[in-house]
This record gives sequence, C-alpha cells and structure tokens, in this order.
Amino acid sequence: MTALKKYQRLEASGLWRPAPGEQRREVVISIGDATLVITDTKDQPLTHWSLAAVERENPGIRPAIYYPDGDPGETLELGADEDEMIRAIEKLRGAISRSRPRPGRLRLLSVIASCLAVALLAIFWLPGAMMRHTLSVVPDITRQEIGQDLLTRITRVAGPACAAPSALPVLDRLATRTGVRRLVVMPAGVQDSLALPGDLIVLNRAIIEDHEDPDVAAGYILTERLRAAQTDPLADLLRKSGVRASFRLITTGTLAPETLDRYAQSVLVSPRPMPSDETILAAFEKAQLRSTPYAYARDITGESTLGLIEADPMAGTAPSPVLSDRNWLVLQSICES
Repeated sequence: MTALKKYQRLEASGLWRPAPGEQRREVVISIGDATLVITDTKDQPLTHWSLAAVERENPGIRPAIYYPDGDPGETLELGADEDEMIRAIEKLRGAISRSRPRPGRLRLLSVIASCLAVALLAIFWLPGAMMRHTLSVVPDITRQEIGQDLLTRITRVAGPACAAPSALPVLDRLATRTGVRRLVVMPAGVQDSLALPGDLIVLNRAIIEDHEDPDVAAGYILTERLRAAQTDPLADLLRKSGVRASFRLITTGTLAPETLDRYAQSVLVSPRPMPSDETILAAFEKAQLRSTPYAYARDITGESTLGLIEADPMAGTAPSPVLSDRNWLVLQSICES
C-alpha cells in the first residue's frame, strides 16, 4: 500500500493504557508493516495493533482515542499536537475500510440481480410458456366453443351465415371431402377464407358463387387448413391477447368477452401468411385435388401462381370429383333466402 510506505517513518507520542483501571503510560507510536507499533520511551516494544483492527472511540474529537477491535479496554490517546499521526492513522483506516468486502452491498446486488432475472423471466419466458401449456391442455370442446363465440361476433359485422336448408348437407359433404370439422359460408366480412379455433373454416360466399369448379372452393379450404396447421388459430388469439388471456383460459376454461371482441375485429383485416407452393402442392397431392383451378382463382392471369399450375400433382389424371355437378349447383345457392 503506497500510503503505508509513506507513513512508516512517522512517530508520535501518546498515552497507552493496557487495561481498564491501570495507569496510563507515555509511549511512542510508529507505523510498522501493517501494524501500529507501541514502544516505551526506552524503545522497548510494548504491543502492536493490526492497522486493520484499529478502531476510534471518539471520531472528530481531540485528543483522539483508539483501541484494538474487540478490546475497548486497551486504549491509546493521541493529543491534538500529534495531528500528523492522527491524520495518517485515519487515512490508513479509510483505505483499509474501502478495500474490505461489503457483504451487505453484495447481498443487495445479489437481490437486485435475482429480481432482475425474475422480471426478465416473467417478461420474456413466462408468456410463451404459459401459452404453450395452455394450448397443450385445452380440450377440443373448448376450442370449438371459442370458435363458435368468435363466429357469433363475426356475424354481427358480416351478417348471419348463409344457411339455405337444401345446401347445408352439401356443405357438410365438402367439409368431409376436405377434412374439416365444420364449414360456414358468410355473405361478407371475410376476405376469402378464415380458420377459427375448433377446426372451423369460414368462407366468403364469392368462393362458392363465383366459380364453376368446386375444386376452387376445396383449394381455398385446403390452403386455409395449411395456414391453421402452421399457426394455430387459438395460439394466434392468445398471442395477441396477452398472458392474462392464457391464464384465464387455463383456470376458468373461458375467455373474457372483450378479448373475443377485440380479436374478432382484428382477425378479419389482419394479413395472414400464405404457405409455400411446395407445401400447398404436397397437400393437394395427398387430397387428390387439382391445384390449377385454385391457382387461376387466385390470379386469373396465372402469373403469380405459375408454380401451382405447372406442378399440378393431378395433371394428366382424372381424380374423383370434389362434388357432383348437381350438388355444386345446390351449394352455390346457399346464400339464397
């Protein structure tokens, strides 16, 4: 320590008392190797105190009284005329104190770090973990109820679902052919197709009415199924609604009406990613469905859907029809009152 070397030649006179009740003795004080050395006037060592253990009884008051840590009965008194030695001892005590570890500060830093870790965990990990757990335990019946609740809210904007009695059985056949639990045709509001929780797909009436080939409607349904497989509609709802919605769903089995209202309004206008051509073609091949009619329905020029046209998995074959001509004509009248 630089300060220690600076004061090692410094000496001063003082009064030393080895124990309470004993006579004080005049002594000479010097600073040794990390110690405060106390000798008598004949230069005979009497004792030495570790500088790290020197305590002051009366800070800021003269004469200064010191004692070794743990033994306040042994004292050393330095008069006001020994100001240089007093300043030296105080400087050394301050330097030693600053170099000591501070458990309280370390504990505080540890507590702050722990709280920060918990906060970061709650912000970045907990919402995703809560949502994943919720999705893994929500039963199908609850998903279907949520899908129906959303559909009810969509009908407030788009009007009631199309439901000509003669066409509903055909709509069920189309659902079976495309592997969907339930299909609903809306008069407006939906851009083209929309997947809701509970394996429910909503179609705009134009998908049914504006095309002569039922393969077009089947293509939209199949593509919407792929979207739902890539992004679970319930996961999308919970992600946009926050961790509170996940917590409520897992604890009560329901979602707040305002949560459903907000999502129903946003999902009708939110952009949704289109699956890759490779993914679509693989699904069409598995379903034994032609991709060309669907491709031209999306782009009448075929320019942006050329990949679906050129790689049609059913090209040159005669797959079984999605619906008979008669049933397709019946289904096209589903929105007629």
